[in-house]
Amino acid sequence: MNLDASTLWWLMAGVAVATELLTGTFYLLMLAIGLAAGALAAHAGLGTTAQILVSAVVGASTVLGAYLSRRSRPGEPSARAERSVNLDVGETIYIDAWQADGTAIVKYRGASWTAIHRPGITPATGPHRVAELVGNRLLVDPL
Repeated sequence: MNLDASTLWWLMAGVAVATELLTGTFYLLMLAIGLAAGALAAHAGLGTTAQILVSAVVGASTVLGAYLSRRSRPGEPSARAERSVNLDVGETIYIDAWQADGTAIVKYRGASWTAIHRPGITPATGPHRVAELVGNRLLVDPL
């Protein structure tokens, strides 16, 4: 059985799409677009080298475009900072004193917890709001 070059390109594109569906790797879809471009180049009658170049250029530019568009968007908030995921988020605690390492021991829900502050924030005593849970530590913001 002798397959045309365009058929091989379409098969490779199909395998890339199927693999993406199984793994959830969005960038494989971009590479599949490059493989489809190689198939279109084969349909246009371009040589093997030109097909590979078209596929590589289109695939690389779609991957780069997807990367740059994702990078330019603001990051999604951490699930640990969502009240629907963690009921501690938004609760108020009182910090009496900060230790030299930037932590504080607070009583919260009948137990001792370690509280930490955001980088760049000067720790202060008083009431704080729980912003998120980082491991077993409470990340707090001053009120």
